[in-house]
Amino acid sequence: MLEHGGNLRDAAKRFGRDDWLDLSTGINPRWYPAPALEGNAWHRLPEPDPALTAAAEAFYGAPRMLPVAGTQAAIQALPRLRKPSRVAVSAPSYAEHAHHWAGHGHTLTLTPYDALDVAVAQSDVVVVVNPNNPTGATIPAAQLLQWADQLAARGGWLVVDEAFGDTTQHNSVAAHTARPGLIVLRSVGKFFGLAGIRLGFVAAHADLLRDLADLLGPWTISGPAQQIAQAALTDSAWQAQTREQLQASGERLRALLAAHGIQSNGTPLFQWWAEAQPEAFWQHMAESGVWVRLFTQAARGIRLGLPPDEAGWQRLQAALTEWTRR
Repeated sequence: MLEHGGNLRDAAKRFGRDDWLDLSTGINPRWYPAPALEGNAWHRLPEPDPALTAAAEAFYGAPRMLPVAGTQAAIQALPRLRKPSRVAVSAPSYAEHAHHWAGHGHTLTLTPYDALDVAVAQSDVVVVVNPNNPTGATIPAAQLLQWADQLAARGGWLVVDEAFGDTTQHNSVAAHTARPGLIVLRSVGKFFGLAGIRLGFVAAHADLLRDLADLLGPWTISGPAQQIAQAALTDSAWQAQTREQLQASGERLRALLAAHGIQSNGTPLFQWWAEAQPEAFWQHMAESGVWVRLFTQAARGIRLGLPPDEAGWQRLQAALTEWTRR
């Protein structure tokens, strides 16, 4: 398996402490408060609930969506729905995309963001993470739609992973997924902070969603997850308050890093920078009880998310101050 953030058991085993400030995931640390569940949520087989799908389509602005057990389920399944193809995956980006497209007979090319325009002309499938994880880079929706049309004209796909897109809804292309060949992935794990319920959505043409549903099989989303997500997706007051809070927190994080000589990029949920000494920085922060995400391959750098409270902010500031005084 590939390494991901949130692996606090590994952190505790390696560094021998259990008082972690976990900034390694980019998940909203103030998660949606799960409502009380109906008793039958634990008893009934979790057949698909049309109300959940309708709530997702309204929130994401998509004409048709399929609930999946986290976007990871779709990332693993989509390569199995095509014959061997030439696939370009934006790089650096969420590593699971390249990992799974590399199998099933496909020919994979890791493509820098500034070379994606050329890759569209030479590929059958192009995968773009937008906003990008880990760097926060974005591609305008108009450009994505142009690429989608180019690929669809020859039976290709544009897969757009918008897992971190809930704070930048204006740049989403989910509304255009009725057209063949455009596939958008969305997640309730990041903005809503509900990574533990394992739920995401795929927006795409009806034919592709039918094929994907057949491949994934029945009962993919638990009853409790369906009820919690429906409440979150329809709670517009919480959503508006959270967007405002995340914008402020994201700017605070960027400013805190800048005050310590770190020029970063990112989203309201995380910041990333090409750290000159990423391993040393990661080691220092871990020894301070702050768990951040280290990248050592396609993007040598550091990504960190938002502290959950004021004590966390002060702890991060202290660790950063110690780093700059070395």
